[in-house]
Amino acid sequence: MKDKSLASAYYAVGVLTVAYVLSFIDRTILALLVAPIRADLGISDTQLSLLHGLAFAIFYTTLGIPIALLADRLNRRNIMALGIAVWSLATAVCGLARSFGQLFLARVAVGVGEAALSPAAYSMIADLFPRERLGRALGLYNVGAFAGAGLAFLIGGAVIAAVAQAGAVELPLIGEVRSWQLVFFIVGLPGLIVAVWVMTLTEPVRLATSAAAADDGMLRRLADCAGHMRSHWRAYTTHLVGFTLIGLVFNATLAWMPTHLIRNHSLGTADAAFWIGLALLVMGSSGVLAGGLLTDRLDSRGAGDGAMKVGLLSACLTLPLVAACTLLPSGAATLWLYAGLVFATTLPFGAAAAAIQIITPAGMRATASAIYLFLLNLVGLGAGPTLVAMGTDFLFGDDLAVGKSMALVGILAALPAIGLFFWGLPHYRNLAAASR
Repeated sequence: MKDKSLASAYYAVGVLTVAYVLSFIDRTILALLVAPIRADLGISDTQLSLLHGLAFAIFYTTLGIPIALLADRLNRRNIMALGIAVWSLATAVCGLARSFGQLFLARVAVGVGEAALSPAAYSMIADLFPRERLGRALGLYNVGAFAGAGLAFLIGGAVIAAVAQAGAVELPLIGEVRSWQLVFFIVGLPGLIVAVWVMTLTEPVRLATSAAAADDGMLRRLADCAGHMRSHWRAYTTHLVGFTLIGLVFNATLAWMPTHLIRNHSLGTADAAFWIGLALLVMGSSGVLAGGLLTDRLDSRGAGDGAMKVGLLSACLTLPLVAACTLLPSGAATLWLYAGLVFATTLPFGAAAAAIQIITPAGMRATASAIYLFLLNLVGLGAGPTLVAMGTDFLFGDDLAVGKSMALVGILAALPAIGLFFWGLPHYRNLAAASR
């Protein structure tokens, strides 16, 4: 790969990573606003979890596939820029909500916009880099998710602390807004600048896409992708379900760990935000980068199953860590072990993104990525936080039992993930070898 084209490729990854950072700030900031939103809107933990998970995930996942079908044929840069503008405005609109229903609809719109980013970004990056560099490139892009989540807590905690002193604020044309509503304006509107920045990227030439395929209808292309996955169902089942279960643990604990620290370890909102943000920024970013590099290193030895081995390692580390960090009585121990859990659960996501590109034909990559993200987000993001909240509200019937709920959900996800990766290793290895 020539130096100039390599520099251009990494520039594109850098811009897309910034966009991904922004997307996670906008989707994650809600986790810090549990108490004031519950107080103002009079809602339960379960309703709050629906705002954090289902409201965002339902259209993020369902629209991801048709948008990805468009991204497999149309200009990916333009699709991503439009999506960034939509979710940024929708995040700001969250600050106008006066009821649970209004906030739910605004969160739906955030999910609609964010659905445009990752499938198109995965496909573009796969066309910018050779296979031997794909793991680290997609690992770098996926740093955006965890750096964004970390910055959401670090910046969000500081913003919340600053605006909380002001109480209600009078805004021109809008009127009086609460401090938690003002936070949505502050984190949402800068995304419009990033949308313009994405338009500076050059759409790369697609690799190995035939003219005949380009003329196929969307349903035909989806059917072709589904047929390819069905023909190799063992490899794809291992990938899709295994990484989704790890994602469920990550999202469930991310959504409720701040509340656990506040309710059970007497941390203030700003302190909980700082320590969790630091863990996400440092351990999340290093985890996803380490997973991408480890995937490339293992694959360089010729086995071709590096991504699945990274997934297995992640699941084996996740099982003890999720139990320990949610059940120990010490706040300091909880924070240290949560940092380890963040590393363990983020380790496979650069690997997972690379793996779906490696075993999928070029003209189907964005669509296959969207199917992967559909499951990852519908189950991991949509169901994970809600399962924890339902355990707290209905199984234990105690707000202080949120740690027990996280432990139960985490263990029940990590155990089958371990078994699935063991079972699927040879099937993925064979398909990866055939795809060379």
